[in-house]
Amino acid sequence: MSIGNALANALTGLNAVSRAADVVSSNVANAMTEGYGKREIELMSQQVGKTGSGVSVVGVNRYYDPVTTGERRYADAEVALEDTRAGFYDTYADAMGQVDEEDSIAGRITGLETALIEAASRPDSEARLATVLDAAQDLVKQINDASDAISDIRMAADKEIGQTVDFLNSALQQVVDLNVAIQKQITQGYDANALMDQRQTLVDQISELIPINEIQKDNGMISLYTSGGAFLVDSKAATLEFTATPTISADMTIENGALSGLTINGVSVSTDAEKGAIAGGKLAGLFEVRDELAPQAQVELDALARDLIERFQTMDADTTLVAGAAGLFTDGGAAFDAVDEEGLAGRISVNALVDPDQGGDLWKLRDGLGASVEGDQGDATILNSLTEALQNSRVASSGGLTGIERSALGFASDIYSLAETSQLNAEADLSYASARQESLEEIELANGVDTDYEMQQLLVIEQAYAANAKVIETIQTLMDQLMEI
Repeated sequence: MSIGNALANALTGLNAVSRAADVVSSNVANAMTEGYGKREIELMSQQVGKTGSGVSVVGVNRYYDPVTTGERRYADAEVALEDTRAGFYDTYADAMGQVDEEDSIAGRITGLETALIEAASRPDSEARLATVLDAAQDLVKQINDASDAISDIRMAADKEIGQTVDFLNSALQQVVDLNVAIQKQITQGYDANALMDQRQTLVDQISELIPINEIQKDNGMISLYTSGGAFLVDSKAATLEFTATPTISADMTIENGALSGLTINGVSVSTDAEKGAIAGGKLAGLFEVRDELAPQAQVELDALARDLIERFQTMDADTTLVAGAAGLFTDGGAAFDAVDEEGLAGRISVNALVDPDQGGDLWKLRDGLGASVEGDQGDATILNSLTEALQNSRVASSGGLTGIERSALGFASDIYSLAETSQLNAEADLSYASARQESLEEIELANGVDTDYEMQQLLVIEQAYAANAKVIETIQTLMDQLMEI
């Protein structure tokens, strides 16, 4: 080997270890960066003719485990779905209130029962009759507030769906743009790893909203499809469309056309959280809250409101009532009609006939809503009947808890119990999904940057750099000696 060849070899060695040091420093600096793929330098020995000519840097490879990353993305989507469900049940249970809390629906029913019993013991006391009115108003307000909370949940979900769709359209187009940029970098022989990191971060964000399958293509490009088979990214990005509805009432549904569904490239797709085209992620969870979970909760509240109205809208509860007349509780001031149950929890109110602020008379709580003149102040017959109407067991006329006789308090307690059970199940599902997600993240991180290993590599690089520098130093010494001859 000539001195010239030796010098050339040493210089290629210095270049290689310099690039290797750059790769190691990049790995260490980005050890905590989401979406960063570990880099590894690829070297190859050079040969000119039959003589070795040092080392060349083939390129810098980005490590990526598509199987583990794909599983982790599905876990991310599952966590997002379960978190959305759990968030709904938390809010709904809070709106109902715990059974033993005074300001819960069940607590307000207990308060009304207590007020009626106390008024019956002193039917001549206007103060006690006023307490009955206050308790009845507190009860309907609690039911109204719970119904409003459900409407707010639906509107919030609808708004977030719109925001999510806007983000997805933007993110999908960015993936297409990055695909083009990556392809260009690779075909021109440049490093596209940083662009791939950006794209992976975007795809991670997309997959939390809609579970996806990533298909590797030539020149570093990818395609994206939902787990339900809908195309999102190929040569171009899919277009998702959704129209937000600012105000949502109980009677508005996706089935009757009052609420928007989702289209992908102009085609309507199922939003079922379990088996639709976008099943499994946060977006499907938001549709489920808006179109299934919240409406079902509304059905139960409406059934409770109906049960209360029907208990007091009979002659057994108030002998002065005529057929078709409203009792103590009304549907927005009118007698309840079974065909108008939808949204009843938001309309239930106390009959104005017993409310002095609305031109009514407190004594009608004692003497009956149909009484034209005040009767015997010591007669507690109707007050006792009203108490019995609240306490008596009866089968609910609607909702998901029919078939079993319950008191008004028992019905409210069972509805809360149903909500609490759903809440606990949702939290358990979220806990399981989170544990699986964390496990997959740990596996993914184990395949990522290992700073201890990188530090070891840095020592090897340091030694290699010193060795190549020593070769150059030795060649310089030899050249100096030649020049002295």
